[in-house]
Amino acid sequence: MGEDQTLVRAVLAGDSKAFAQLVERHQRLVWHLVYRVVQHPEDARELCQEVFLRVHRCLRQYRFESAFSTWVGRIAYTIAMRFVQKKRLPVEAPKGDDEESNEPLAAVADGFDLETACADAEVMAHLGAAISCLPTVQRTLVTLYHLEELGIAEIAQITDLPDGTVKSHLFRARKQLKRQLEERLGELA
Repeated sequence: MGEDQTLVRAVLAGDSKAFAQLVERHQRLVWHLVYRVVQHPEDARELCQEVFLRVHRCLRQYRFESAFSTWVGRIAYTIAMRFVQKKRLPVEAPKGDDEESNEPLAAVADGFDLETACADAEVMAHLGAAISCLPTVQRTLVTLYHLEELGIAEIAQITDLPDGTVKSHLFRARKQLKRQLEERLGELA
């Protein structure tokens, strides 16, 4: 967080190179968030530009209370979700309690080791396809948790979902991914 704060202060002081560094540090997060929501490369590119324009315009509003990545991620998620809503693309709404609510959600771990299951390229290709088939919210949360390696609390801040809802979606998403990978590749360890 320290380096981001230094860069933000430099941008606010008029250093345009510092903003380029901020973009470089956070473009992967923004791309993952936006692309997982809209699932169209051209739209995602345009929206990523819009995110960084908004970040630049609103940088004075950043209060240094949370990680800069959380603040940028929240902007990216909001812009992507508004785009999807405007285009009336299907978005899965967060679900309340249902038939799977008895499952232990206190810990996100469910015995399925995603990293080990993805050890080779074939499995990675199948995993990418399976992630793309997930509902929008689950797809986004899996990306933030497993690819961006963000914590539950930070994901909850970005998506404005309660921690328990994030855990529930991650649990269900991994269960669905495991099922899809087992169908395609046979029983996973």
